Amino acid sequence: MSTVSYDKLRHVTTATITTMLLKKGIRHCWIKGAMPFSGDTKKRIVGPAFTLRFVPVREDLATPESWGKPISTRAAIEAMPEGCVAVADAMGVRTAGIFGDILTMRMARRGVTALVTDGVIRDKAGVLATRLPVWCAGTAAPASVNGLTFVGWNEPIACGGCAIFPGDLIVADDDGAVVVPQNLIDFVVAEGEEHERYETWVVSEVEKGVKLPGLYPPDEDAKKRYEAWKKGR
Repeated sequence: MSTVSYDKLRHVTTATITTMLLKKGIRHCWIKGAMPFSGDTKKRIVGPAFTLRFVPVREDLATPESWGKPISTRAAIEAMPEGCVAVADAMGVRTAGIFGDILTMRMARRGVTALVTDGVIRDKAGVLATRLPVWCAGTAAPASVNGLTFVGWNEPIACGGCAIFPGDLIVADDDGAVVVPQNLIDFVVAEGEEHERYETWVVSEVEKGVKLPGLYPPDEDAKKRYEAWKKGR
């Protein structure tokens, strides 16, 4: 995906994207539990999903020693390409922090765009200091192995009620994080700016006291007035 396309999507809100995807029949695209936490989360981020998957804790596998194994969160971070958005399926578990200050600092140094998870993080002060943008469900002191087992990366996951495949597009802002399926990225890029432009006009009309019926969605008269407004800008 081109830098130009990314720039366009940085001007499209996640709220607008959910509406656009609804037109294509996609209702499960907003990642439940993943809310703005750290970094400059008021600045909208866009990037391809790099997925991580946790399963319920297995006490014989989820140990401090497992952090040094080939399949570990540490190894996964070293596989993350610059510009990706790390999306971690933590099954909504809120009693074990999947990442702390050291891991998020390494992600920031590797050029990872953001971390998005339906789980929680630990070492809050340290994570905030990294300035890595994080969308999550809060904090917990215990480490991940207290409640989860890490099993792999870059495979399909479920996160916050959404199916997410590697390479799907993640867009996140102060309303949360959404996933755009790969086959709908071009549609969202092509239509997103126009949709935002129309809603800007609608807001200006509502401010003038115009009634909503016939305006949103538009009837033929509203469409004509909108086109005239665009030409006059």
